[in-house]
Amino acid sequence: MDAVKVDAQRIAYRAAGTGPPLVLLHGTYEDSRVWEQQLKDLSDEFTVVAWDAPGCGESDDLVDGAGTLGEILAGFLAALGLAGGTQKPHVLGLSFGSVVALDLWKEHPEIPATLILASAYAGWAGSLPPEEVERRYSQVSAELEKPPSEIIPVWLPTLLTERATEPMKAQVARLFEDFRPSGMRALLAASGRADYSPVLPTITVPTLLLYGAADVRSPVTVAEDMHRRIPGSELVILPDVGHLSFIEDPEAFAAAVRRWLHAHSQT
Repeated sequence: MDAVKVDAQRIAYRAAGTGPPLVLLHGTYEDSRVWEQQLKDLSDEFTVVAWDAPGCGESDDLVDGAGTLGEILAGFLAALGLAGGTQKPHVLGLSFGSVVALDLWKEHPEIPATLILASAYAGWAGSLPPEEVERRYSQVSAELEKPPSEIIPVWLPTLLTERATEPMKAQVARLFEDFRPSGMRALLAASGRADYSPVLPTITVPTLLLYGAADVRSPVTVAEDMHRRIPGSELVILPDVGHLSFIEDPEAFAAAVRRWLHAHSQT
C-alpha cells in the first residue's frame, strides 16, 4: 500500500502498471483489495490506481469539513499528478464508488477523461423509490452496531449470484470482516441519501454504464434510467452476473473496460 495526504487526511491506495491512468473506486463495506484481479488484468496497458475511500481500508476516516467525497478524490488525484495534466484519468466507480465519481464530475468536471459507472446509482435517492432509500439507510445504520458475522449472510446474496464460487464469496466476506463502523457511519451520513439525478444530464465526457444482468441491488431498470439521462452514454449488460460483476466474470468485465479504454485513451 502507498498513501498520500489530502489536506490532513491520509488516503491509501494500490497502483500497478504504466500507460493511460484508470482510477478504481470501490463500493460499500469494501476497500481497494476488491480490485485485486483488475489490478492484475489491466495493468499490462494502463496505470491502474485503486484508492481506499475515506473510512475504508487503510485510509483515515472522513474528516468533518474536509469537503465532499468528489473534492477529496480530486485532491487525491492531484497529489498523484493525475489532475490538471495533459493526460486525464479514466474514472471507474462501482456502486457507492459511482456516487463518488458523479460528485467528482459535479465539483471538478475538468478532471476525468471518461466515466465508467459500474452497478451504478445516481445516489440511492436519485435512482430508487423513497421507501427503498430509507429501508437501505436504516439497514446499514443498524448493521453498524452488529458484528460482521451477522452482516455477511445478509449482503452476500445481494452482491453475488448463485453461480459465484466459494472463493468469490470468501473474497467479499474478508472485506466485510475488516470494515470500520466509524468510517462507514461517516460515509453513510455523507452519501446515503444523495441524489445526483440532476447531475446526469450535465455529463459531457464519454460515459460507459456497465451492469450485471442479474443485479438485484442496482437492477437493469436503474441501468436503463441512467442510460436515458446521461447524454451519449453507452450501456453494456454483462450476462448471468450480479452486483459485483467484476468478481463473478472478471474476464468479461476487463474486456469491456479494455475496449472502452482503447477507444477513448490518448495515444
